Amino acid sequence: MAKFASSEAGKKGGQARAKKLSKSQRSVAARRAALARWSKEGKELPQATHEGVLHIGDAEISCYVLANGERVMSTRGIMKGLGRVWRGRKYPGTQLPVFLEAKNLKPFISEDLIAGPNMVKFLTPGKDPFVAEGYHAELMPAICDTYLKAREAGVLTPSQVKVAAQAEILMRGFAHVGIIALVDEATGYQRDRSRDELAKILEAFVAKEIQKWLKTFDLEFYELICEIRDEPISRAKKRPQYFGKLTNNLIYQRLAPGVLDELERLNPTNAKGQRKRKHFQHLTPDMGHPKLKEHLAGVTTAMKMAKLQGLKWSEFLKLLDKTHPKWQSMPLFDNLESK
Repeated sequence: MAKFASSEAGKKGGQARAKKLSKSQRSVAARRAALARWSKEGKELPQATHEGVLHIGDAEISCYVLANGERVMSTRGIMKGLGRVWRGRKYPGTQLPVFLEAKNLKPFISEDLIAGPNMVKFLTPGKDPFVAEGYHAELMPAICDTYLKAREAGVLTPSQVKVAAQAEILMRGFAHVGIIALVDEATGYQRDRSRDELAKILEAFVAKEIQKWLKTFDLEFYELICEIRDEPISRAKKRPQYFGKLTNNLIYQRLAPGVLDELERLNPTNAKGQRKRKHFQHLTPDMGHPKLKEHLAGVTTAMKMAKLQGLKWSEFLKLLDKTHPKWQSMPLFDNLESK
């Protein structure tokens, strides 16, 4: 009984001391405690010699190079890179990555991930090292591929579909520059080339890929077209094929010289007259997309004014030719404009 009271008193005393510490001091204390536990158990952890931060979209992934040459990416960082939130490990003790613990993913996990051991416990560099957890950088493509295969099979939950979309972006980026070279650059391990050369390539690539998921033309734009053309408003959601020609007329042909021709070359129609992607997904993120948003806002404002004035479609087009003139003639749409 006395022993129990003593342990309870010690526990309360420890809690009281913890409350007096700042957040950073508590973090350091926790790291030291973890390091002490591993040392006590006689486990020798590998030491990281280099560290850095890999920027992918909005995520910041801490990455390390260990003394034995292994490249490691932090568990929490990978979670952020996949657009997931860390909520702890569902199955403690397993070597399976925490981001692949869902049962519906198991049939699609590669042998490399199952074989393990994949998780790495190691000591961070510096005078005050702490125990960190991560995964071999080479496994990232396999992790992303798991979500992509599950998506192809149609077994993902709605929240996992978003993760798969992010995994696809990461997969493309990693394939673009090479994951090993990327980690080497971020940590400064590969010093015979510019420190941020490869990271900049990846960042630009990811930014371009993310454009595919951005919503550009909202419902209001198509509803205004229906109202001015005196068409059923329901067509704004269905968007029949000729709406693409109207959009080309109002937007892409007036955006900049030669833009529509280049977009049609990059994004041609198939045998059914459909395009694989939206035209705006091929615009550059630094100039093309902002310019499109600016032009789209101007045309939308012009349509609102035309609606208030009760202008017909042909009258609106004449007004638009003055405020936002075409860069070249569009004979294919001459008949369409007069309807």
